[in-house]
Amino acid sequence: MKLISSRDNPFFKTLRKLSESARHRRDGGKTLLDGWHLLQAYRQAGGEPEALILSQSVAEGAEAGILDDSWGGERVVLPDTLFAELSPVKTPTGVLALIAYPFPVAESAPEFCVFLEDIQDPGNLGTILRSAAAAGCDTAFLSPACADAWSPKVLRAGMGAHFVLNIQEKSDLAATAAEFSGMVLAASLAAEHKLYELDLTGPLAVVVGNEGAGISPALMAAASHRVKIPMPGAVESLNAAAAAAVCLFERVRQRSVLK
Repeated sequence: MKLISSRDNPFFKTLRKLSESARHRRDGGKTLLDGWHLLQAYRQAGGEPEALILSQSVAEGAEAGILDDSWGGERVVLPDTLFAELSPVKTPTGVLALIAYPFPVAESAPEFCVFLEDIQDPGNLGTILRSAAAAGCDTAFLSPACADAWSPKVLRAGMGAHFVLNIQEKSDLAATAAEFSGMVLAASLAAEHKLYELDLTGPLAVVVGNEGAGISPALMAAASHRVKIPMPGAVESLNAAAAAAVCLFERVRQRSVLK
């Protein structure tokens, strides 16, 4: 294993730029995975990291013993203080992986997908992608103003979703909606029909709007169906990630009833 102990080390500087800057990630086509669970999901999908970066405490512990040659990648060890500067969480896991992106996922005509418009919070974006992957979506279309889908924070929240979804960033969502062959579903408090009144078993795109502004008028107009999610409690709306999960898994429920 290679030990790096200086902040002036060129490789460490590269890692720090990748952890902090979407531009550097895009320019280099590389990003960082954080944590054992995410690294294992990446490997199970057939990925091989370019480098594995360990904190010194993990490198000296029992966990490091599982990192045999089959994991691939150069092994780099950082003092815990330097490792903490790269980690997207306050309590570092002690393992990062340097990978190339986007991950190669088989592309086909989308049948069950999400349209994500200007989702700003990395945690929300990763959570929505995770729900979409868990529900069986094939594609996620992201507007240009969405958070960077391949940032370490979004990857961590996605927990492997990036390795099974076809993620299309900087998409023209209104144009994509016009071309989609199935139902384009948008949730709206002003809608007449409830979510549970529609047949969602066919090709479906679920639109998720910005956390504060919601779905833009242009994209709302492009939706073929507008529905409201019944909320008998004393609040007016759901978090974007929660609303997305409700819509996605209503389709899962309906299709499971048919089996």
